[in-house]
Amino acid sequence: MSRYVDSCTALWYIYNGRTVKNMEHKSKDTYVKKKKNMNFRSVDSMQSVVNVVNEAAAALNDKARTIGESAIPEVLAGALGAGIGGVGSFAALYGLGVVGLSAAGITSGLAAAGAIVGGGMVAGVFVLAAPVAGLAAAGVSVASHLKNKQLRQEKERLYKEALKKHDAIINAMKAEVDADKERLDYLQSLNIMLQRAIKDLRHDLGVE
Repeated sequence: MSRYVDSCTALWYIYNGRTVKNMEHKSKDTYVKKKKNMNFRSVDSMQSVVNVVNEAAAALNDKARTIGESAIPEVLAGALGAGIGGVGSFAALYGLGVVGLSAAGITSGLAAAGAIVGGGMVAGVFVLAAPVAGLAAAGVSVASHLKNKQLRQEKERLYKEALKKHDAIINAMKAEVDADKERLDYLQSLNIMLQRAIKDLRHDLGVE
């Protein structure tokens, strides 16, 4: 596991450090504006990424935590089975394990995870902004503009958070190289999910 982490981590840091800079300083706007070309077409569609980001927070807070204690065990088990090169998109990868798992079940699971580390929810839990409601008085075009602006802002915010959590998970994999297989599998499954989420968010944001 250590050899695997060491061989890919350096390039990942260099590449993603550059992509964050590019996103912040690009003069040409390369953000994907057509919904049909987006991986995430609404704020709600990013909730699955939020679930993974918050699960990563729980993993970092509790070094004894494994897939068995996860709020999304089916999702992580599916990711581990698919591996780094498996399945085309984050949504497809997430969907491998989400069949039969309700949103309410995920939410309650995250609440239970929070109880483990103390408090009602996981420390530093990420929450998406409430979607902009349709403003009848403002007109359709104004409401649409506000929704699109919010979607972009939430993608940028979630992208940066996913990068932070992925870096932290990689560091945990290196620091806990002697941990048992269940723990290492758990960290690797989060590594896989976060990598795929970052890739799809980067596409939508037009980050090279």
